[in-house]
Formats: sequence, structure tokens, C-alpha cells
Amino acid sequence: MIEIGVSNLTKLYGVDKIFENVTFDVKTKDKVGLIGRNGTGKTTLMKILAGYEDYQNGQVNRRKGLTTGYLEQIPSYDDSSIALDVLNEAFSNLNEMKFQMEQLEKSFDKLKDSELEYAIAKYSSLHDIYEASDGYNTAEKLNRVLNGLEISERMQKSRFSMLSGGEKARVILGKILLEEPELLLLDEPSNHLDIKSVEWLEEYLRAYNGTIIMISHDRYFLDRVVDKIIELEPDAAQTYYGNYSKYAAEKELRFLQAMKEYENQQKKIKKMEEQIQRYRIWGEMRDSDKMYKRAKELEKRLEKIDKINKPVIDKKAADFKVTGVERTGKQVISVDNIGKSFGSNKLFNNVSFTLFYKDSLCILGENGTGKSTILKIILNEIDPDFGVVKIGSNVKIGYLPQEVSFDKEDISIVDYFSYYYGISLGEARKELAKILFTGEDVYKHISTLSGGEKSRLKLGMLIYEKVNTLILDEPTNHLDIESREVLEESLTNYEGTLLFVSHDRYFVNKIATCIGEISNKEFMIYEYDYEGYKQEKMRIIERKSAIAEEKREKDVSLSKETYIKKKEEQRADEKAKRDLARMENNILQTENKIIELEKLLNSDSSQWDLTEYNDKYNEYINLKTKIEKMYSELDSLLAGV
Repeated sequence: MIEIGVSNLTKLYGVDKIFENVTFDVKTKDKVGLIGRNGTGKTTLMKILAGYEDYQNGQVNRRKGLTTGYLEQIPSYDDSSIALDVLNEAFSNLNEMKFQMEQLEKSFDKLKDSELEYAIAKYSSLHDIYEASDGYNTAEKLNRVLNGLEISERMQKSRFSMLSGGEKARVILGKILLEEPELLLLDEPSNHLDIKSVEWLEEYLRAYNGTIIMISHDRYFLDRVVDKIIELEPDAAQTYYGNYSKYAAEKELRFLQAMKEYENQQKKIKKMEEQIQRYRIWGEMRDSDKMYKRAKELEKRLEKIDKINKPVIDKKAADFKVTGVERTGKQVISVDNIGKSFGSNKLFNNVSFTLFYKDSLCILGENGTGKSTILKIILNEIDPDFGVVKIGSNVKIGYLPQEVSFDKEDISIVDYFSYYYGISLGEARKELAKILFTGEDVYKHISTLSGGEKSRLKLGMLIYEKVNTLILDEPTNHLDIESREVLEESLTNYEGTLLFVSHDRYFVNKIATCIGEISNKEFMIYEYDYEGYKQEKMRIIERKSAIAEEKREKDVSLSKETYIKKKEEQRADEKAKRDLARMENNILQTENKIIELEKLLNSDSSQWDLTEYNDKYNEYINLKTKIEKMYSELDSLLAGV
């Protein structure tokens, strides 16, 4: 069943076209990822689907009676409303039914005969509806969302109006999830969430018994949740079936097929043009009307051919390439035993690490654990309560904060760049073009820029300054997927040292060579990339569990019968562990093959033969299917270990 059908949709703001000819449909229980470059109108389209925005041409048809939850809009509440009240609004109908049932129960002793029968019948009807609506599990549902989205007790008790923008977004997301509408419209739902909460949300949405359309730049998130991708372009919307990885491979395949069709037609056209030319020459040489007539016939056939435009992959994304960086000494940043508290709130103790030349360290941790504070202590913006930070020789640090601002925002971008670096307007425009500020855009006042545009400008300035050490706080915030990919490629080839905080797992996995984690106010370094860090965390959990189990065993005197049974269990456990180890090794090998194929499939398409590409693509799809089965087997093994 089609929940929403969009046909030839066009949206204008004044004379500015946002998009046109957008056509797609979303069926029941589809989980759709809406992607596209910043500025293509994704949020505008989402508002249209939610009914909060009008449009100029086309149609949007919704299934009659479709209930919808829309994340983006954050309503205001009176000052007496606390966050917990906002969340409980999701159960307003159920709470009203519960109140009516309680009132009816109280009236039973006072009523007689027909009145009592009527009250009992009404109570029974309400009870059936309440039970069918899972009313008795509201407390469990609420706690699940509170814990999953990390809506703390402090937040629950705070007035909604006094919460930060990110906290309000989490509360509204929680309210929408609790309402369980048939259609979820989510605009960047993983924003403002740490990795732990994002992973919880992934599992929640994967199991959600409804339809989902969401905007996201988080490629891990898209891979794990969606089964359809709709890519919004200025003059169309392209639909791809599968998750983000399948979309990326399919898009490349479509390009290769279109290029093949274009090249075949060009060969045909060239051959016809050559034939026409030959007939003309023969006609002149032989003074033959027949030859001239044949040439005219071929010209008419050529004119009637529906010519295929040459396909192009528009890779218009910011150029963050860094070259000519002057290297530092071996030790870049040394952090020795620092700690920090704000009042009674202790963030962390005894944080120590050394960042060496060309290291790429990512600091992970839940929201509020002090990740950004560590960066600011290193930058000497905040003093630690104790401990020392030492900066190595020849270190030139560039810093990208979460929220970017400039000392002069009432002037144009080009004037600011020229003024800041003392260069000509022409040179400034040349540098700005690398980060997609071109044409009239360079005359925009900085104060009018979006958060993404400000981040892009700041990154471009750091690149221009050729800093040899980059400290980045959520650098992929506000960047579209293509710009994230360009940034990843640039930082992979960066001839300097990186220290960053990020919740973008795809980005972390691509860039980080080691992981620092704040947990329970303590800091620990993992000398692995992101995948290695996750595996090591699992091993640590397993070791702790094994130690605890051993301790319990020592505290219990086992009888012979119990002992024999235990040995049998141990042997079974050992076998399960061996099976688990083999499965983990197989998964690792398969993942490595998938990564290699992804790199191969995303390489220069001009070098590919279509048959060879199809073979590699099919191998890639088979491996993705295989690894899903392997993970299912792994889950079974883990349950048995």
C-alpha cells in the first residue's frame, strides 16, 4: 500500500527554484533515506510531506487517515511545562482512558441495575481499547526512550523552554517515538546524540512497525536503518533500493550503463555522419541525384534520433586538500594527568596521552563527559584543575569548534578573507572557489551564512593557513555526504597531526588511527582504529565477565555431580568460543574484502569494462548478503557463549 505518493512536485521561493519534477512513492513499512547535497531542498520537501509547507506544482497524496510524526518542528510550551510533561503528552489519550476507567470503578458501589450494567459495559469497552493500545506498558516504554536517548533526570525536571536546542530536539524525538505514528518524518534524527544513543536509535527504528522517511548524512546510520534511498536533485528525484552502500554501488553502475549507451549512440551517429558525407562526395563526383537523395534520407533519420546527453557525475564538493605543511617534532601534544570539574560536576580525572607526529586521535564518550573540554584545555581556553599540557616544537594548531563564529560578521565573505590574510580580492576569490563560494555567493555577509557554510569557510581558512596540527570538534556537522567524503579523503592524505571529536562513526573509522574514550570519568587510550576499538571493547567485556564468573566459582563448593556438569558446560563453552573465534576471523576477512571492493568500485569509472564492473558489483552484493548471515550466526553464537 502506498502511504505517500509524490508526482511532478515543484517548489519555488519567489523566483528561486528549489526543485522541480520530483516524483516518488513510499509504501507501507518502507524505511527511506532522503539524501542530497545541502541546498537541494531536502528539509523543504520534508515540510511539504508533513503538511507544513505549500508547493507550486504537482501533487502530494497521502493515505486517508495516515498518522504522522514530524521531528523537525519544535513547538513551544508554556513556562510551567517540564520536559517530562512534554514526553507524557504522547500518552494523553491513554491517560484520559485510564482516568475514565478509574472514575467508573469508583462508581460501581453507588450504582444499581441498568446503570451499573451500563457502567460495567463502558468500563469493559474502555479496558479492551486500553489493553489493545498497550496502555499498561506506558511506563516501560517511557523508561526505554528516556534511557535510550539519554534524557537525564535533570532534563526531565527542567522547563522545556529552558533546555538547549539539542536537548529540545531529543525530547521531541522521544515524544514522537512514544506516539508511535504510522509515518515517521525525521530530519537528521541522529543530531545531538552520542554514539551510544545513535546505536540505540538504529535498533529502535529497525524494529519500528511503521513507515519512516528520514534525512541523514550519517552513512553508518543509513546503512543500518533504511531499505530505500531517494536522492533529491534540482530537477528530479532518483530512487534506489537498498541501504546507502547499495545506493553508492548502484549509482556508479547506472552511470556506467548510461555512459555505455551514450558512447554506443555516439558511434552510431558518427557512422551515419560519415555515410552522409560519402554519399555527398559520390553525388558530386558522379553528379548523381540518387546519391544526394540517399544523403538527405540519412540526414532526416539522424535528425529524428532522440539524442542521449553525456552523463556526468557532478562532484561539485568543497576542496579541503592540504599541501605544503611544515612538519612538527616527533611529540606534538603531551597531556599529563589533567582533571576538570565544574562546581560539583566532575567531568574526568587523570587524562594522559601523547600525540605523535601524523597520529590521528579521536576522543569518544557520551554527551557531557568533557570531550570538548579536553580540546579547550589543550588550546589554553580553559585551565585544568590539575595536570599539565605541553605543546611540541614547531606546532601550528588550527581549531574548528562545534559552533563557528568570526570576529567580523557584518562584511562579505570575500572582503573578510582578503582583509584577514592581506591578499587581493582576486586571490581571495580563487581560494574561496575551492570551498564552493563562487559567483555572487562571495558577497554574502558572514552573518547570513548557515552553520554549514560557516564551518566550510573556517575549514577553508585553516587549510589556507597550512597548519600542521588540526583540532576539530565535530567537523562533519552541517556537511553533506559528498563534502564529508572530500574531507575524509583530504584528511587521510593530510601531512600533519589530527585530534578530533566526532559522533560520525563512518568518519571516525576512515580517519582515526587510535581512539581515546572517556567513560566513568576516566580516560583510556586504544591503539586501534574504530573497528579495532569496538573489538577490543568486546574482548574487555568478555574478560571482565570471565573474571567475575571465576570468582563466583571459587566462592561455591561444587558437589561431584555439579562439578561434572560444570566441566561439560565448560567443554561446550570452549567449543562455542572456538566457533566464535572462527566466525569473528571470517567476518574480519569478509569485511576487508568488502572494503577493498568498495574502494575498487568507487575508483575511476573510465578504467572499467562494464562486464568486469558487473562481476565486481555482484561479488560485492553477495559478500554484503553473506556478512549479514554471518552476523546473524555470530549473534546466535554470542547468545550461546
